[in-house]
Amino acid sequence: MEKDNKSIEFYKRLKIQLEENTSWPAVYLYKFIVPANKNNVEKIEQIFIDNKADFSKRDSSKGTYSSVSIKVLMESPDCVIEKYIEVSKIEGVISL
Repeated sequence: MEKDNKSIEFYKRLKIQLEENTSWPAVYLYKFIVPANKNNVEKIEQIFIDNKADFSKRDSSKGTYSSVSIKVLMESPDCVIEKYIEVSKIEGVISL
């Protein structure tokens, strides 16, 4: 339950920051780190597939993790947060 409350508070703060600092619609840059596994990267790409996003992927020096950056036009802070929530369901993902 505590993790859920922390997540709720995090997303509330993020929404306020996005509303105050950005004119919408806007291009938003997502960054994620996932355990190196083609499946994990594909799952993230599928979440953004309908958004005509620009993807870039880079593996760590030891090949243990993959860094995924996604640049995409988003309509609102709520849309940004919705994608973060979808990606957070992927096991081992870290949102930056």
